[in-house]
Amino acid sequence: MTNVETAVYVDGSVVRDDLPPDEAAALARERAGFAWIALIDVDDAEIQTRAAELGMSPIAVKEALRPHQRSIFERYGDHAFVVLQPAHYDDASETVRCDEIDVFLARHLIVTVTRSDRIDLDELRGRLQSHPQLLRRGPGSVMWVLAELVTTGYRAVLDGVENDIDEIEDQLFGDGPDVSRRIFDLQREVIDLAHATSPLPDVLTRLGTTLTDAAAGAEPAGWDDVRGRAQYVAERVQSMRHTLDDALTIHATLVNQRLDEKMADLTVVQVRQNEQVKKISSWAAIGFAPTFVASVYGMNFTFMPELAQPWGYPMALGLMVLLSAGLYGIFKHNDWL
Repeated sequence: MTNVETAVYVDGSVVRDDLPPDEAAALARERAGFAWIALIDVDDAEIQTRAAELGMSPIAVKEALRPHQRSIFERYGDHAFVVLQPAHYDDASETVRCDEIDVFLARHLIVTVTRSDRIDLDELRGRLQSHPQLLRRGPGSVMWVLAELVTTGYRAVLDGVENDIDEIEDQLFGDGPDVSRRIFDLQREVIDLAHATSPLPDVLTRLGTTLTDAAAGAEPAGWDDVRGRAQYVAERVQSMRHTLDDALTIHATLVNQRLDEKMADLTVVQVRQNEQVKKISSWAAIGFAPTFVASVYGMNFTFMPELAQPWGYPMALGLMVLLSAGLYGIFKHNDWL
């Protein structure tokens, strides 16, 4: 639901939460506090209108109107523009869903633009307002809580992805036909996650410099922990990418190995079939020899002189035996029998 929420914080406490954005910003400057203006699921026209009222950089506004795949940080004079990418993991479909938080940051003002109901700003306000000492640090306190929310939220995402990678590793040595497809799909999700997390350590480092407490001359408390967690997340995501690349290589190797084994088995079968064909052909040829002789003498020609001789019949039988024995010897010598 479209909504514009404002709150003015002075000395760690909320002093007004019912003012229009421009009046909230003016009151924050007047009383040396800061205003948090949350634009929730607003359209582009609303963003442009509010940004103009609050004096935001037109270039930063243009950036906020387009979707991003990466966490970014940009400076525009005294203002900064930050994009954070909180992520959620749907284990059933094995998909990573990255939302987007756009943040306009100034000395007495922070404007957040969210377009997803998965980002609970009420929870963030509750966490902030329970720590007045944190709110005294100005807009950096909101920025810290947002960064804390995003980086801690990656833990559940990484655990879900890692669990699916473990399942894939177990499937690699099975015969599942969908393993390669699953690896490809999970690789795509991890790449999307890498787009969101890889720039995050640098973004938070530059943010820490921007949010340096002018009075104390130091970064906001806890910022180093958030930056270290972001570095850990980025390294863990890169490790997952390498693991999936290795899994795909191993799977391709195993598939090729199985194909080679099947080809080897097929070759053995073909060799055995060839041996059987040779034996059958040999015996067929041996059996054909007496049939050939008998068929010649069965043609009933009138002039066949040997038919009238007493040795004609033994000669025909001997010829049959001789041809069969000769063929048997030849085939045996060639290892066909």
